[in-house]
Amino acid sequence: MKRAAIYDPYLDTLGGGERYSAAVAQFLESRGYQVDFWWPTDFTRKIKDRFGVKLHSARFIPFPGNYQLSTMNYELIFWVSDGSIPVSFAKKTIIHMQIPAHWQGCGTLANRFKIRFYTVVCNSLFTKSVIDRVYGIDSHVVYPPVAVKLFKPLPKQNMIVGIGRLAHGLHSKRQDILIKAFSQLLPLLPDWRLVLAGGSKDRDLLKNYRDLVQKLPIKIISNPSLEKIRELLGSAKIFWSATGFGVSSAAHPERMEHFGITTVEAMAAGTVPLVTNSGGHLETVVPGQSGYLWNSINQLVKDTVSLSKDEQRLQRIAKQAQERSRLFSAQVFNSQFSKLI
Repeated sequence: MKRAAIYDPYLDTLGGGERYSAAVAQFLESRGYQVDFWWPTDFTRKIKDRFGVKLHSARFIPFPGNYQLSTMNYELIFWVSDGSIPVSFAKKTIIHMQIPAHWQGCGTLANRFKIRFYTVVCNSLFTKSVIDRVYGIDSHVVYPPVAVKLFKPLPKQNMIVGIGRLAHGLHSKRQDILIKAFSQLLPLLPDWRLVLAGGSKDRDLLKNYRDLVQKLPIKIISNPSLEKIRELLGSAKIFWSATGFGVSSAAHPERMEHFGITTVEAMAAGTVPLVTNSGGHLETVVPGQSGYLWNSINQLVKDTVSLSKDEQRLQRIAKQAQERSRLFSAQVFNSQFSKLI
């Protein structure tokens, strides 16, 4: 049996990049590989619960003490990079750049040399534009697989939803901006509400957000299940994202939305996205056709009010968003990823 190893240093965060790694594992299993995650804890159940991805024979083993020699035991290595480049002797090594890494130490002469022996895949054209410049390569783009079939429209409510990690990190989802925007929106749409949901271990941040929304029709949900996310996206009419707001994409591309899986999930659920005009959003949302892009809080409020008062346009764009979401399905991912191996 062919063997493949997957290394993802962020596996315990179960974010978008980990959804990508799980999909790679599922795809490799379907191709007859024995898949080993280099991770000390079995995450099979958590991957299923969070992403709906079923792994049947994948093993979870501690990171090898001498990983360079261990790579010789595998036909394929899938390595999620934090900007550094490994030494691998596997027959095939795929480096996944889920972050537009550009900080000091990434584009060293050693890294630019090593990376030329591997296949490099990025999660968006936005990420690719940075990676190719920093490492001097021509990487491939394979968009993350979105389980679009899991997300379906439900009876719609006058609700806006924002889904994203409730934490300070590499790229903050800026829920504080969404709260500010909704405060301005509420007098214009008094029968609407906002729900912000996402994984979080930051109790202080959660308390801060909950203090901010005490007197507003805003609900904060931490660590929602996949079923809860499906329910929220299916029931909402509008999806908001403020990731990257107020930051220069040239100076800090890592703070932008690198792709935006949740945006596509919202589109699949027939929920119209209004998202920041930057990063991967430019590749998922076609303004006026499958959603809207915004540059200021005032524009976000204005566009939301305009859309909410035009039910025919809202339904038309929701339907077109559903259709566009299929471009980022797991089936498309499998077809494109198969060309890399």
